[in-house]
Amino acid sequence: MIPTFLRHGSNAVLLTGLALLAVAFAVRETAFVWIGALIGAVLFFVSEYGTHRFLFHARPVKYGWLLKLQHRLHYDHHIDPPKLELLFLPWWFVLPTALAYFLIYLAVTRNLALTLSLLFGSLFALAFYEWVHYVAHIPFVPKTPMGRYMKKYHLWHHFKNEHLWFGVTNPSMDHVMRSYRAVESAERSTTVREIWRGIDS
Repeated sequence: MIPTFLRHGSNAVLLTGLALLAVAFAVRETAFVWIGALIGAVLFFVSEYGTHRFLFHARPVKYGWLLKLQHRLHYDHHIDPPKLELLFLPWWFVLPTALAYFLIYLAVTRNLALTLSLLFGSLFALAFYEWVHYVAHIPFVPKTPMGRYMKKYHLWHHFKNEHLWFGVTNPSMDHVMRSYRAVESAERSTTVREIWRGIDS
């Protein structure tokens, strides 16, 4: 499982970045701020929902290269959910995203140690997201009750209704944003594979 995880998407890049930050903290090149790392993780988990629902499920654009980008980042993942080449975020999306996190955190905090701690928390949460997403789509039964629940939860989004259950690591934002529904009461969508056809124009 782990070698396959590392071979795809930006996972090796993510883990390398986390390792480099951990070394910098360990040798005290910069201080590690625990509360900053925790806040960074929470900020990612909130943005995870927003990115999935409002960016990856956005209506198709008319420009060819942007439409191709939409297909690569998410549309095609719904067409073929188990395909590993489409499952993970590509490095060319993750690296600019990490840079944006860094610049925003630095602009807000004006403190390098706090900024790097926030970044560490966000990147750790992103790596966790990629792992949970990976486990949801491979023939593996998670060991914990929460892991098993989130696997089912994410597969409802892929195979029952793409307008619901946007959380991948946790369902909290679905409850806040009212995109949670008991699975037995949800309608089966006819556009769950070709999600762009079900987006309101």
